[in-house]
Amino acid sequence: MQADLEAQALEMQILESAKERLLLLKEKIPQRKLGKFTLELYIAKELFLYFLVLFFFFFAMFFVNQFLLLAKTILKQRVPVPDVLLLIWYSLPSIIAQSAPFATLVGFLMCLGRMASENEILIFRATGQRYFVILRPVLIMGLAISIFSFVMNDYFLPLGNINYLELQRKIVVSNPGVQIESNSVKRLNNTTLVMGEASDEHIDDLIIFDTSQNGKMRIISAADVNANSTSLEGVLLTLSMQQPLVLMLDNSEEKNFDVIDGESMSYNVFDSVMLASSSTVSPREMTSYDLRALIKSYEEDGVFTKEQLNSYYLEYHKKFSIPFGSLFFALLALPLALLFGNKNGQVVGMIFGIVISFAYWAATMMGQTAGYSRGASGFWVMWAPNLVIGLLGILLYMRLRRK
Repeated sequence: MQADLEAQALEMQILESAKERLLLLKEKIPQRKLGKFTLELYIAKELFLYFLVLFFFFFAMFFVNQFLLLAKTILKQRVPVPDVLLLIWYSLPSIIAQSAPFATLVGFLMCLGRMASENEILIFRATGQRYFVILRPVLIMGLAISIFSFVMNDYFLPLGNINYLELQRKIVVSNPGVQIESNSVKRLNNTTLVMGEASDEHIDDLIIFDTSQNGKMRIISAADVNANSTSLEGVLLTLSMQQPLVLMLDNSEEKNFDVIDGESMSYNVFDSVMLASSSTVSPREMTSYDLRALIKSYEEDGVFTKEQLNSYYLEYHKKFSIPFGSLFFALLALPLALLFGNKNGQVVGMIFGIVISFAYWAATMMGQTAGYSRGASGFWVMWAPNLVIGLLGILLYMRLRRK
């Protein structure tokens, strides 16, 4: 009994001594107060780090996909190494523009999920911080990423596309024979080439279906065809046919047709039908300002109907909807992570992020298809996924506040 009392007395002395030392240390160490935006800066820094890691992940994934798409062209056309590097360089703005929104969603979900599962959010709330204090840096970071993505998408992506197509045209013109493929069907604007066994400069069997603007069709067939390079401006290659047979049909009068045969015939394939013409800039190669001005001029001229201009409207809204998807993803990330990420927040955030990213990508692709092929409104098909994400984020945030 005496020994126990002595042990307790010794323990009390040690505790008192420790308290005295802590008080002395507290007096010596200067007290620091948290700044007004210390919490917001901490959250922003964590979000940026996670975004950066996921950005490089998606960038690598899209980069490999782009490289695989180029591989066939590189191997078949024997493209020099400097041109290969330039093709990849010109593709980078497109890859960056695609990577940023998905990196925002997955990165923010993983970051906020980690903070929720490690009780950091609970500590913030215990100190009297509102959810809006946490939401504010999330939205600011989402907006900053959206602006960065918009600049890449609106300026650098059109510039990269123009240079990419120009270099591609240069590569093909330098070796036009690579456009000839054995046992293949090559569809051009109003022309279809059906080729049999072929080499770079010779085709054993060739059938050409050529439709003119007035509805008349010309079918040309030959068993012996040579593909020759030419110095004629605008002509990619000349198909020299031996013993050709030409059948000319009139779609308006089925009984009217002409048949022509001969010893030889030359058929010029223009580079404008096989490649994007350098003199024509598509909406994808324009900035939003230039595209808007072009749409306005078409509307004032009255030559095209709204249905005919729908593809231009779609491309115009696409220049805004995809980059600013990061802002809508940021709005969704906070309530989604805090409601469902209390346990294993990083893993749950990654799973939710990948699933939502795939659904968003699929919805965007289907929307573009509906806009181009079925004439669906360019505004709604491009902004609908963002609006659904934003509405879901608002509803979950209201639920989070009531929780």
